[in-house]
Formats: sequence, C-alpha cells, structure tokens
Amino acid sequence: MENTKPEAWNTPAAPRQENKKVLAGVLALIFGYLGIHKFILGYTQEGIIQLVISIVTCGLGGIIGFIEGIIYLTKSDEDFYQTYQVGKKPWF
Repeated sequence: MENTKPEAWNTPAAPRQENKKVLAGVLALIFGYLGIHKFILGYTQEGIIQLVISIVTCGLGGIIGFIEGIIYLTKSDEDFYQTYQVGKKPWF
C-alpha cells in the first residue's frame, strides 16, 4: 500500500507574501509629511508629491500621511496587502 500523504519536510511551502503594513503605517504616523511610507510601498511619484505638498504647506500636508497611517494600521493584513501591494492604490 502506497502512502499518498506527502511528508511535511518534502512539501514545498507556499510562497510567503511580504506585507509591509506595520512598517508603512508606523512610518506614515511618524514621518508622514516626508512621504517615506509611499517610498516603502513602491510609490515613488506619490512619495515625491507628498514631500512637495508638505514643503509648500509648511508641514500641514503631513496630515495626509498621518491619516494614511491610521488607515493602514486599521486594515486587516490581507486587505492591506490586496489594496496597496497587489492593487497598487496610491492614495487613501
């Protein structure tokens, strides 16, 4: 009789998705005015826009980053991954 159940050591692991939720969320809360969270997620153009907005508004544009940080941290891991890393939604 042949064993059809694969052995655990011989079963390839599912590819692990890299979720940057906590890193992007914390950076958005602390350094949101610099747009660092945008660069972490791969949104270079949006990160530059965020930085310019903050310079032009003397830092008041940083509220955008702060709000995004709250949004990032309140989403579930899977929802964040699908929305911002797979779906590439750059703002809010």
